Amino acid sequence: MDLQKIADGVRLILEGIGEDVTREGLDKTPARVAEMCREIFGGMENQPQIEAEISEEIDTEVILLKDIPFYSMCEHHLLPFFGKVHLAYAPKGNRVAGFSALTRLIDVFARRLQVQERMTSQIADAVMEQLDPLGVLVIVEAQQLCISMRGSKKDSTRTVTKAVRGDISVKNMFPFD
Repeated sequence: MDLQKIADGVRLILEGIGEDVTREGLDKTPARVAEMCREIFGGMENQPQIEAEISEEIDTEVILLKDIPFYSMCEHHLLPFFGKVHLAYAPKGNRVAGFSALTRLIDVFARRLQVQERMTSQIADAVMEQLDPLGVLVIVEAQQLCISMRGSKKDSTRTVTKAVRGDISVKNMFPFD
């Protein structure tokens, strides 16, 4: 990530809207925004990784993680969207993932320039590829600030996306649909 290019770009935007980038309060803003980008777009430099475990103690039909918070940035307007991910999967045999590994997987995809629809699919595809479960369901509920702050200005709008992968017969096992 080129932090100097980011800072230069922020400086140009501020000048473009008529601000004095040397005034107190704005003089450090380009560098601050560049550092913020390192944090919020950190998923661009990471590959999603789930360490699967074989556990003889597991005899579960469905594993569900609900209300996993996330923050991301819309690639269309560079405005945040945020909300909750619900992830359910039906393990094949005793092959499972640690809960924190799944939440970190969500962070990798959220911490990129993103659209909600693609993020939902990427999470489901990664779980299928790396865990090889019978099936997976991912539901993402979000508030898009590009809807709240601009355009239609509907600040209470929630968007919901869903991705289902795997054997269609396991779809009925998931707790919500």
